[in-house]
Amino acid sequence: MSTAGIHAGWDAAEERHRALTPPLHTASAYAQPSHAAMRALFARRAEGFAYSRSGNPTTAVLEQRITALEGGIAAIAVASGQAATTIALCALAAPGGHVVASSRLYGGTIELLDDTLADFGVTCTFVDPWDLDAWEAAFTGSTRAALVESIANPGAQLVDLPALSARAHARGVPVVVDSTLATPALYRPGDHGADVVVHSATKYLCGHGTAMAGLIVDTGRFDPRRCPARWPRLTTPSRRFGVTFAHEYDRGGSGMLAHARAQYVTDFGTALPAASAQQILVGIETLDLRMRRISADARTLALRLADRPEVRRVEHPAVPGRPDAHLAARDFPHGTAGVFSLDLAGGEAAAEAFCDALQLWSLAVNIGDARSLVCHPATTTHSHLTETQRAHCGVGPGTVRLSVGLEDLEDLWADLAQALAVAASRQEPARAA
Repeated sequence: MSTAGIHAGWDAAEERHRALTPPLHTASAYAQPSHAAMRALFARRAEGFAYSRSGNPTTAVLEQRITALEGGIAAIAVASGQAATTIALCALAAPGGHVVASSRLYGGTIELLDDTLADFGVTCTFVDPWDLDAWEAAFTGSTRAALVESIANPGAQLVDLPALSARAHARGVPVVVDSTLATPALYRPGDHGADVVVHSATKYLCGHGTAMAGLIVDTGRFDPRRCPARWPRLTTPSRRFGVTFAHEYDRGGSGMLAHARAQYVTDFGTALPAASAQQILVGIETLDLRMRRISADARTLALRLADRPEVRRVEHPAVPGRPDAHLAARDFPHGTAGVFSLDLAGGEAAAEAFCDALQLWSLAVNIGDARSLVCHPATTTHSHLTETQRAHCGVGPGTVRLSVGLEDLEDLWADLAQALAVAASRQEPARAA
């Protein structure tokens, strides 16, 4: 993993000046040697770069690197994690398809499924990620994808992906896994049955809060030709592009991603800027080291918090009583990342006091930074959901999400401890009878 994170997708010997790191290509357009060469690019008879809205040499290195890290066959880099999820689901389910999704997802993903994709005719059924029978019962003849997070945000719940994938594949349904929190350093969804992996590379892959990016990886398990009637846009000649995208699989590529790039990345204008791609590439070089350190420190902090009287509950796979503890032991030998949540006994008033009292932890809605971050999901990341939806996500008035960074462990604990002491003096006002 460490070797691929540094070298995959780039060979200094092939670069004109033998640069050890990929150059930053800021050009918006690329000159072609002839009219015939330009025509071949647009007719999809040749590979290359014409306009950076569809691809860029710097982002291409990032795509090759994440493909190698995830053990996939192809990848697309886009402007954000939300764009990655949107494009992956559009490529599989739009128009008019059905998605079955975990009820424990990042709030923005739930809003995407419940609101925006509904405008594209995509319907969604949310189910408990631990209830395999509920997943199977939700699948219909129009289901085009199952969506789950490898480590849920914010409660760090884990999913039995091999079991879920077996149920979905038996019904011909591809499995899409948002693996933002795990990253390939801790978990490769394709090794456990996933067909498509998406990342918000803004988080741990970048690692320093300096760039926005999203990634979509085809693991090579999905082939729409096994059920061509479900994916006619991939398995029949495209009216617009004049090709059958599924033929890409015969050349070792991804028909799904070829379609996604040609149509959705280009039409939605979600191309990743080259400068952002370069930032993500630099972050990935230290990914393996960072994830092991952060995971270990998060586990220690979660266990300490679970023993504090001010804390009603800590949601982390290492805390005794978690039903997914066996999955952590089986599938996550190097840890479960640094994002988890706690519920304060004093409700929202205590959560507000706790957040405001922190001095080293920064109050921000990002995660996966080198800096430790904290936020109150009910009034930020999950604030636009209904109360029922928040409850399904494990988000209550007293829930606080922590994202452990790379600061000294004892410094982080000292700050949490003093903030808990402040929170202990605050209680949610009693409701009138």
